[in-house]
Amino acid sequence: MSAKWKIATSGMKKVLVIIVSIVLLFSSCHSGTGRTLTSATGSIYECLVVIPSAALTADERALLHGQSLYNNGSAYDEPIATIYDLVRSTMSADMPCLPQMEPYFTLTCVTPEAFDDFLKPTRNILIVDIDATKYTSVRAKFSTDYWSHPQAVYRIQSPDQSAFVNYWLSHGAEIREWFVRRELERHAAFYRASTNKSARAALQSSLGCDMLIEEDYMLIMDTTNFIWCCNNKGSMRRDLVIYAYPYTDMRQLSPDSLMHKRDEMMARYVHASTEGSYMGTEYNVFPPQTRSVPALQPTNEFFAYETRGLWKIFHGESMGGPFVSLTRVDTIHRQIITAETFLYASGQKKRNALRQAEAILYTLQFVQSNQ
Repeated sequence: MSAKWKIATSGMKKVLVIIVSIVLLFSSCHSGTGRTLTSATGSIYECLVVIPSAALTADERALLHGQSLYNNGSAYDEPIATIYDLVRSTMSADMPCLPQMEPYFTLTCVTPEAFDDFLKPTRNILIVDIDATKYTSVRAKFSTDYWSHPQAVYRIQSPDQSAFVNYWLSHGAEIREWFVRRELERHAAFYRASTNKSARAALQSSLGCDMLIEEDYMLIMDTTNFIWCCNNKGSMRRDLVIYAYPYTDMRQLSPDSLMHKRDEMMARYVHASTEGSYMGTEYNVFPPQTRSVPALQPTNEFFAYETRGLWKIFHGESMGGPFVSLTRVDTIHRQIITAETFLYASGQKKRNALRQAEAILYTLQFVQSNQ
């Protein structure tokens, strides 16, 4: 073998070593421990509950009296006889302000003995471990990307069943919200890969803000204070609107004021095909619900007012559906910015599509302040 061939072979080996090292590095990049993780199994907003099969005692059932286990407007009303029933009453409660009953999460239940390696890569897992020999008080632990990626795992460790029941009654809704926000984080991260650059440019120039509007959305209106994008692919229509108006004081952020402004802006800009028709808010079936929400990333000081409700067309076609909006104060430009998504999909389930569109709203930033 010639010297040149030896040198070339040596060089190729070095290149192969580098390539293999890079591949191994990126194959384990989703794990903080350096472990290689498999892809998570299961669909969005599905959760596996690992919990003992145990009936509630009479004393534990007495704890449920007077408790608000369900959301306002939830039609969930099933008997609670076991500790899994208790978990299900919260995790599978109906989402508020949807035109048909759809749960926060679709659940699957297994006992701890049946929780094997085949189930460990599941996307969302809630584990209830009750053991007096291991625990003296209730503890909660949560982690992401433990057995797979992307994955969210929440563990509740309790010395006895009654302690768990008390803990769930106090923290069940918070645990459900933790899983919801992990799903929203995943969606928001996904949108970074491909966005509509023209729609984002319109936001920056007209409203002084930015948002990761997915590339499947088409910019259909751009005014000085109202941006409208639409994704009309397939059988479901998804719309995004972002509008701004001057900020004067905090009274503008009351639920009534936010809805008054929504009705004003939608009536001005969003119309159906019938002349004189316009979009408004449904107040009778499920009145809109407003709350303050933190950012998806806990290190970010962003917060917003979230409003969920139903929209409908007045003086026109019989059309309606759910909407979600986030409202923030832009202190640099002394304006209020509301980003909203609304869906139209007659006769179809809407939970997953609404949540996916909702995640886009959480990417709203003010360009100058980068908040």
